[in-house]
Amino acid sequence: MKRKFVMLSIVLLINAGMYAQKDQIKAAQSVFESGKSQDALGVLKKIEYLIFNSTDEEKSDFYFLKGNIFKDLASKNIDMANNLSLASEAYQELIKFENEAGKYKYSLQANVALREMKSKLVNGAADDFKVGKYKESAEKSYKVYLFDKKDTLNLFYAASSSMSAKDYDSAIKYYEELRKINYSGKGVVYYAINKKTKVEESFASANVRTASVTGGFHEKPRDVFSPSKKFEINKNLAYIYLEKNDAVKAEICYNKALELDPNYIDAYINLAYIKLESKKALMDQMDALGNTPKEMELYDQLKVKKENLVKSVIPYLKKALVIDPKNQDVMKSLLGVYRSLDMTNEYNSLKASM
Repeated sequence: MKRKFVMLSIVLLINAGMYAQKDQIKAAQSVFESGKSQDALGVLKKIEYLIFNSTDEEKSDFYFLKGNIFKDLASKNIDMANNLSLASEAYQELIKFENEAGKYKYSLQANVALREMKSKLVNGAADDFKVGKYKESAEKSYKVYLFDKKDTLNLFYAASSSMSAKDYDSAIKYYEELRKINYSGKGVVYYAINKKTKVEESFASANVRTASVTGGFHEKPRDVFSPSKKFEINKNLAYIYLEKNDAVKAEICYNKALELDPNYIDAYINLAYIKLESKKALMDQMDALGNTPKEMELYDQLKVKKENLVKSVIPYLKKALVIDPKNQDVMKSLLGVYRSLDMTNEYNSLKASM
């Protein structure tokens, strides 16, 4: 009998907690509507740990209100970047939950709120890019990414804009972050036209778009398939590292780019250049040596190393000529290599084809 009483007490406590939670959400909503967003947030924080055991409706109410509070704080310039990010997390948590539950109470409103918050930064970045303010555009695109890290396309835009601005330090930071998260850009974007504004809008998921179309708010849905951008990322990184005289990292990125596109002729040409540039250090060592037996022995070793280095360039230049048989610059470079290695037959044959 005593055990039954304990179990009943636990059940009553749980039910009381659930009812209190529902009342707290309503109370937070009332405080928020009165304009006291910080106070409303304080109310929600007290019950946040209980949300996992609440009803579907209460979860929707909680996440939607949480997103609205953070959005309102950001609109008042209160820790804007952080609050925009927190609002985004809340809205996306709502969309994810309702998508899994199959019940769409606030998903459409959350999707609209997400677009509104991002649109200011996104539009600003686009406007800056159009008028050549590439650095400013990059900074805004990166803020959008920080606001919503799931939308990694904005990190790619930040990197591309930095590239256009020749702000190579920022470009490296963004491109390397893209590589770290294994960004490809390959995927599907879900669009539909807003019946009221006649403007095409994107959606967080296919299900959210379907709900909007079914509800009569949008029409003419279409999917856009984006190709992988990994090649472009590695190509641009290789170029930047070469510009900054970081031959090791440039070589790594060029080889990665070739894995993605074996016909990328610039990679073969620049890899040959990197190899030939490293020859200078060997030649400086050789020129600094004297005539002692030990130095002469070292000289012979360095000479062999130099010749092997020059030989390693040949496959790159020959591959470049396969891709572009009439490339005069590549032909001249290869002729120079053949001449330095006393490869007379190869030299004459190539010379005759020019």
